[in-house]
Order: sequence, then C-alpha cells, then structure tokens
Amino acid sequence: MNADHLENSGRRDFLRKSALGGGGLMLGFYLNVADSAAKRVAKPSTVPETGEFKPNAFIHIAPNGTVTLISKQPEIGQGIKTSLPMIIAEELEVNWKDVVIVQGDLDPIYGSQSAGGSRSTPTNYEEFHRLGATARTMLIQAAAETWKVPVSELIAHDSAVHHSLSGRKLDYGQLVAKAATLPVPAPESVQLKDSKNYKLLGTRIGGVDNPGIVTGKPLFGIDVQLPGMLYAVYEKSPVFGGKVVSANLDKIKSLPGVRNAFIIQGGSDLKGLLPGIAIVADSTWAAFSARKQLEVVWDEGQGADQSWAGFAAKANELSTQPGMDILRNDGDAKAALAAAEKTVEAAYSYPFISHASIEPQNCTAWYKDGAIEIWAPTQNPEAGQKVVTATLGIPKDKITLHITRSGGGFGRRLIPDYIIEAAAISQHLTVPVKLTWTREDDLRHDQYRAGGFHFLRGGLDDKGKLVAWHNHFVTFANKVVKDGKPKLELGSGANLSGDEFPGRWVENCLLEQTPLECNIPMGPWRAPRSNVLAWVFHSFIDELAHAAGRDPLEFRLEILGDKGFIPGTGEQGIPYDVNRMKHVLQHVAEKAEWGKKTLPRGQGQGIAFHFSHRGYIAQVAEVTVSRDGKLKVDRVVVSTDIGAQIVNLSGAENQVQGSVVDGFGALTFQELNIEKGRIVQSNFGDYPMLRIADAPTRVDVHFLKTDNPVTGLGEPALPPLAPAVCNAIFAATGKRVRQLPLLRTDLSWS
Repeated sequence: MNADHLENSGRRDFLRKSALGGGGLMLGFYLNVADSAAKRVAKPSTVPETGEFKPNAFIHIAPNGTVTLISKQPEIGQGIKTSLPMIIAEELEVNWKDVVIVQGDLDPIYGSQSAGGSRSTPTNYEEFHRLGATARTMLIQAAAETWKVPVSELIAHDSAVHHSLSGRKLDYGQLVAKAATLPVPAPESVQLKDSKNYKLLGTRIGGVDNPGIVTGKPLFGIDVQLPGMLYAVYEKSPVFGGKVVSANLDKIKSLPGVRNAFIIQGGSDLKGLLPGIAIVADSTWAAFSARKQLEVVWDEGQGADQSWAGFAAKANELSTQPGMDILRNDGDAKAALAAAEKTVEAAYSYPFISHASIEPQNCTAWYKDGAIEIWAPTQNPEAGQKVVTATLGIPKDKITLHITRSGGGFGRRLIPDYIIEAAAISQHLTVPVKLTWTREDDLRHDQYRAGGFHFLRGGLDDKGKLVAWHNHFVTFANKVVKDGKPKLELGSGANLSGDEFPGRWVENCLLEQTPLECNIPMGPWRAPRSNVLAWVFHSFIDELAHAAGRDPLEFRLEILGDKGFIPGTGEQGIPYDVNRMKHVLQHVAEKAEWGKKTLPRGQGQGIAFHFSHRGYIAQVAEVTVSRDGKLKVDRVVVSTDIGAQIVNLSGAENQVQGSVVDGFGALTFQELNIEKGRIVQSNFGDYPMLRIADAPTRVDVHFLKTDNPVTGLGEPALPPLAPAVCNAIFAATGKRVRQLPLLRTDLSWS
C-alpha cells in the first residue's frame, strides 16, 4: 500500500482515538452525541497507551517533548494551518521548533471546519488561547506536585516549567505522565497571557508547509495516490442545465486504457451533481485522450438562448423601470435629486469572472461496502459530506473526509460539486477513483462571481455636499425550487444592501434592485459583494467629489460624519464603526502624503476605503499612465484595522499584498463572455491572469492595532484596490473607468 495513503487513512483514526482515548477538555469543540441536550462536555484526562499528554482534541505532547497541534480549518493558501496553531503555542509557552502541525480531517470533535468569509481567525481566536492556557496550567500544576512547591513559584516558557528559586526546570516531555492524571481546570479559572508578553504572536513565522511546497512534496488534493486507483473525467453540458440525450459510449469504452464510460443522470441543482458522462481509465492521460473522441447529443434547454450581450441590453431596459426597494431612507431621493444644485449620473458594469485557482478542481473517492472515503481540497468539508448523503444516500457516519491542502480557493471550493461527482463515479464502480477537472472544465463550469449593472444618480447642494443618492442595481438570479415552488434566488454576491457605504449615511437615499434570471451558476468570489460594490460606490463618490470641486478625501470624511457607530448595520449584523474607518482613512492619507505632491499629467493618486468581512481598510493607489494608455501602478499604500493583534505578521502581510495583486488582476484583465448559454473562454490563453511585469511595483502595508476583537484578513484588503486605482487613473488622465475589466477602456491621453 502507498505510504501516503497509509499516512492519510491512519491519521483520522489517530486523531479520533487520541482525542477520545486521551480525553481532556474539549473546550466547546467536542459534541457528546449521547447528550440529548447536545451540550458541550469536558472529558477527564487519562494516560493513553501512547504515553502522550492530551488535554484536549488539539494538543498532544509526547514524552520526548514533541508537541503536536491539530489545525482544523482547511488550508487554501491563507496561512491558517500555521496561524491558528500559533495561538495555542503562544499560550502553551512552547518553543515553535518543538511543534508539529497535523491537518485535522472532518470530525465533529473539532466544531465547524469551513474556511470562508475570513471567519477562521475571529471564530477560533479566544477559544484557541484558552486551549493553550489550559494545557500550560496543567503542566505547571504537574511540576508543582512533582517538586512539592507552590504554583506561584513556577513559570512556563520555552517548552519547560521553571522554578526560579532553585534554578530547576522540567521539560514538558518529563511532565506528560503526571499532567495527564490531573483534573482539567474550569475554563474561567485559567489565566490567559497579557498580550504585552507575547513572544510568538505578531512575529514572522513561515508557513508550516512551505518546505514541502518548494520541494514538490504531495500535499495537495491532486497529489493523492491510492492502491488500484483509477482516473476519471466528467463531461457536462456546455450549456448550464443541459441534459444528456445520447453519446458514443461503445467507442469510448474500446479506446486504450479506458475501463468504463457511463451516463450519470444528475439533477438540476447548479451546485450539485449535474447530468454528465464519466470516463474512467488507467491514467489521467488515457481519460483525457478518450474524452477528445467523445460525441454527445445534448438537450441544452432554455439556457442556450442566454448571452452577455442580451443581459446587457435587458439591463438597460430594466434600468428605466421601478425595482424592488432595498433601502429608502427618510426623505425622498428622487425629489432631492430634482432639487439638487448639481446632479451626476453614471452607469457602471462588470462581467462574470472565474476563480481560476491554480489547482483545478479534483477529488479522490473510494466507495466500498456501503461506506465512502474522500480526499478533497475543499473549503467546506461539511458541505461535501452533506451533499454525498443527500445525493447518494450514504449516511454521515459512513463518510470519511480527508481535508487536503488546496492550491487556491478564493471561495470556489466552498461549493462541493466536484466532490459529489467523484463520489458518484466511485459508487458506480466501487473502486478508488481520482476525478480531475481540466482547466477548460474549471473555467466553463465554475461557480462564478456574478456580473452586474448599476445605474446611479447623485445630488449635490450649493456647498458641494452629497444630499441624494439613487442606485438601481440590475443583478442576476437563478431559478430554484424551494418547498416545491419555483423562485428566483440571487447569486452569491449579487445582492445589494443598505449596510454598504454610503447607503445609510445619505439622508435621501434610494436603493433598488431588479433580478435578471440566468442559468449561470454563481458562488462566493473573494470578498463576495464587496469586491465589486466598493469599486462602483467609491468610483461614483469620486465622480461626485470632482463634480463638487472637493478634495476626494475630505468629501469622504464629510459623508462618514461623526456618528460613531451606525447601529444595526454592517456585515452579519455587526455595527459599522465610523471612527475606525475614519482612522484608517486618515492614516493611509498621511502615509501616502495625500495631496502633498504636485504630479505631472499622466500621474495620479486615488483613494478608497471599505468595510469588508469585519476589517476596516483604506488604500491609496499611485499610478502612471503613458500617453498611449499603458498603465503602471507605482505604489499602493494600505492601512488596515483588523483588531488588537496580528497573529502572524508574515502571513498578514502576504494576505494584504496578495489581495492587492488579486484585486488588480481581476480589475485589469478578467472577464467571461457568454454566448448561446456557454462560457466562451476556455483557458489562460483567452482568460489572461496578472503577470509579474504588470503587478504593482510596490505595496506598503500598515497595521493599526486597536482595542477591538481580532478579525480575519483573507478578504477585506481586496475591495478598495479597484476604486483606488480607477480614481488614480482619472486624476492622471481625466478618464473615468465605468466598465470592467480595464482593458475595455482606452486610457490614452494627449
């Protein structure tokens, strides 16, 4: 049996047995299924057969001093596999060189294990501090009982407990046997460290997988190998929602290396198992080669009539008709616009785009004797388990799901369509099967960032103050069946909310929304909704500032006002802290020397901010645009407020810089055209990604520590980039960008 398989298949068993056998305090992460009240419980600590100290499901300390920490969230490049264990290690007072990180598989013992919405850090931060502090408390107590001295005379640091009066010390490995016999202290009795004494948090720690990545070790889903494994591809209708009528399966089955080819009927859920044809072969190459000879007759359905040109024409038509009110502030926006000293109108649009993660979707599944084992690069393993149960009828307790590292996610791997495809193919054959999507599959069967059309009007009074705002948003929705009835469901990120600035800040504000029905599947794309709304709103605010003859920074600060908190708004019910936003906005202006430079024609600064996924971010972009329209982003200055503590400075900087680069790539190049219900683009040849030569020359990152809860950073730094760059382009050239991507706008000037 393959060594990698042995390691993977044994790991889940090790983690479950060590957590349950070793007992310990689950601290809100272990759900006792026998408890009818579903209360979280603590288990007494015991000495397991391995001789390790396991005070909870996340910490195992061996007699040789090795500390194994379990990372429960999926690692998709955001660094969470390193940063969450750092929190435990800080409180545990363990030397990082003594730490081994193990990826936890899907298991209710760990609680929620999805990675999306920049929630991994804020939802685990306090709990993980307590996990580490509890283990440290027990180790100190073990030393006190060993030496028969008061706990107050002892201190833990560098993976050992020290008695300063006598100069003695006991390494953690020497204390595991004693510590494992102690009762687990009540959570409220455990003393957490003062942040001023942190030694690990806030420092630069390289990713725990970095050595394996640069040396090509098998870490990713696409690397999984199992004994007797076959390789599969899955052909779906080029038109979303299409069904198989017939295919030349006999010919495909006769091709070299092909083991089987068959139709899967599937269903209509665009996020589930769609109809298609599976080809299973002895190698990926054989499967891919056979697919090239596949001939299918499709029933394409009504989706074949849809096109981007048709959507755009319909959006223009709908813009003149009333939409559904999303927010109507006190006052009358239309009357205020009619009475305004000056009005500005503009239409903004952006296309559907793909996630285009470097590792295409893939999954390995092994169905045997009514149970299934799955290896998947997933952001949402619970969703994968759920869809397998619902679609294939396999009970949850018969599903083992191993979480592999993902080669990028950006929200794409929250949707488990590729998981259910692999599971269905394996169930049909009852052998281990690796399903691999091609790049063409990945672009043409993504869960896309929704396109959209915004028709805006703004009103200014005689002092240049914003007094009215009207936005009619024509967006996209899929027809779904809920409770037996068809309804339109807005795509992820395709909804408008008054929570977004400047909705509730403008006295006379009307937000309207009109859905366009489409068959295009839509899913979360990094910083859903915010990634495009920030561009639309802060570009239009910039238009209004210039129309008023006002400084764009001062204009924004005036709109923000002095309200402190905007109650009852914000993402997920979180109030919007105006003072935090003003702080980062003023800070970024200071660091970028906003307005203090006299720039020649062709150079400009642009400013923008956004509250996204609990983070307050402001950015200034500095650009140069040549006379023939070639753009270069010379510098992006970023100020962030994500709370009281940066967990891993290296990872945090990486996330901000990565967001800037990712946001600029989407702004500059990315778009998908739709013709006859099909995605036209197929690969990076006609869907270009940002290259190093086109990236911003410099990104300056500033973290403002504030007395606020710690939040995530995978998404909030992306939304302000696009409007900051576009506003800088206007300052440099006088040309306003109202259509994405940038390549659609001629930036040349004279």
